[in-house]
Amino acid sequence: MKKYLLLVRHAKAEDSSMMLKDFDRELLSQGIMDAARLGNFLFREKFTVNSIKTSAAARAFQTVKVLAEQLKIDTDSIEQIEKLYDGGPQAYLSAVNTTAENVQTLMLCGHNPDISFFAEYLTRDQVNSLSTCDLVVMQFEDLLWAEVSGKTGKVRKHISPKDLK
Repeated sequence: MKKYLLLVRHAKAEDSSMMLKDFDRELLSQGIMDAARLGNFLFREKFTVNSIKTSAAARAFQTVKVLAEQLKIDTDSIEQIEKLYDGGPQAYLSAVNTTAENVQTLMLCGHNPDISFFAEYLTRDQVNSLSTCDLVVMQFEDLLWAEVSGKTGKVRKHISPKDLK
């Protein structure tokens, strides 16, 4: 059975400043529009997302909230994971490996450089650094979520907000 992992880097957010903790940075209007565009694309392409896990940072949660709204998914079902904020690629792997087996499509939202490193770790394909609100769709063949690890996935799509304008 095929499983799909949708990796999303958070959308465009406020710049860091002395007055605002990095964790609390919120999306800019451009980030909200990019996330809505991406969510609308996923809805039109008939992606069925069964589970959404995200960094607990404001900008990541706001990104998946907009995506979920476009996909007609209850935003209360979004799982926030503190370690996806600064836990490194290992935190992303743990989030994937602990996913319930009845989930066919998982969406995971986080931050650079960790999410880009994680994308490259999972596949033999070159992913490079994800820009804000980039989406990488990966496919896994005949694996349990607990078995997903290095070089077990295949990139099926890499979509940037620029591709959707």
